[in-house]
Amino acid sequence: MSGHEKNILWWFSAVRILLVEDHERLASLVSKGLKAAHFLVEAFARGDEALAALEVAHYDAMILDLGLPDQDGLEVLRRLRGKGLSLPVLILTSRVLVAQRIEGLNAGADDYLTKPFDMAELIARLHALLRRPEIALGSLLTAGNLVFDVGAREASVNAAPFPLTPREAGLLEHLLRRAGKVVPKAMLEDSLYGLQETVSPNTIEVLAHRLRKKLESVDAGVSIHTVRGVGYLLTAETKP
Repeated sequence: MSGHEKNILWWFSAVRILLVEDHERLASLVSKGLKAAHFLVEAFARGDEALAALEVAHYDAMILDLGLPDQDGLEVLRRLRGKGLSLPVLILTSRVLVAQRIEGLNAGADDYLTKPFDMAELIARLHALLRRPEIALGSLLTAGNLVFDVGAREASVNAAPFPLTPREAGLLEHLLRRAGKVVPKAMLEDSLYGLQETVSPNTIEVLAHRLRKKLESVDAGVSIHTVRGVGYLLTAETKP
């Protein structure tokens, strides 16, 4: 594997996927395959659970089964689009008729893959969805000497590459998007670690401390402030 390919895998590991699949074994296999490809995965078996998760957490794409126990997956998709959410959605289903595929796409799906499927193709389709221009627009976040490319998950300081772990990149993105405002600690925990992961009381503190030290080491021109009992604040340093 080339260095460029390794870099692509490294940065895609920060991408969070919402998997909605009620077949327990298939959900487990898909989750395992996605995690092996360095995605972060949250899996739910019901449509109402998925919609509730979207209210409190950020996801980069959704894989949606249509035969859910509480409601048809197309209804989940229509409700998602009705809320104005542009989240990329890949339908994964056993419905193979052309009319059914058209119905799914017309309901707001971005792609459609029928079962049985190859895991490599599923991953390739996700990568293709996440590379689409409409998703990448407005993806450069800047502060001080720091530039963060949301689509590529790459940071640079004074045009020099600034390596970050996936979670450090996720934290930096949240802070940059709300630069000058306090980002609640609870929101960071939900977004960076998900609803199904156990997070210790000082997990975010350790992550923020590590990111702060890295930024200081390269004179990035930004500061991360701890607002005790609330969260974190990123500010750009003013030059004299």
